[in-house]
Amino acid sequence: MGLFDKLAGWLGLKKKEVNVLCLGLDNSGKTTIINKLKPSNAQTQDIVPTIGFSIEKFKTSSLSFTVFDMSGQGRYRNLWEHYYKEGQAIIFVIDSSDKLRMVVAKEELDTLLNHPDVKHRRLPILFFANKMDLRDAISSVKVSQLLSLENIKDKPWHICASDALKGEGLQEGVDWLQGILYAI
Repeated sequence: MGLFDKLAGWLGLKKKEVNVLCLGLDNSGKTTIINKLKPSNAQTQDIVPTIGFSIEKFKTSSLSFTVFDMSGQGRYRNLWEHYYKEGQAIIFVIDSSDKLRMVVAKEELDTLLNHPDVKHRRLPILFFANKMDLRDAISSVKVSQLLSLENIKDKPWHICASDALKGEGLQEGVDWLQGILYAI
């Protein structure tokens, strides 16, 4: 650590580092969201499905995020639990136009919330009701109802309607997450 880093730490200017798990079913837009949150010069042009997981970093005004982008394919979802202990927050992405798999998303969320490494921790959860630009998309309020988010009483949570391709709704979510994490 250099002199500047030490000085920034002493003065309280150093950014707090947080590990965030980005979860959700395959094709919900997790990687696209994370890509949009990175500085424009660091964004990838071609997004491909995540196999296993990837690690991305981005910064806000007060936080430095390390995001574990976890594959949502069925055969990889059992790997999520190996990262719960290191996570300080969760971003859960839902394809709001995929009504058929909303039940699967709810099952995965319930499994996550009942896991011993998550259940008794006050992890903030940011939900993105993504793909709001699609004709079949349902509102974030309806997504919230279908996932029974009102039953989450022991964790701070927030849901944002988003269109990851255009970046709409992402900043609102990150601002909320930054505020919650900074307060913790």
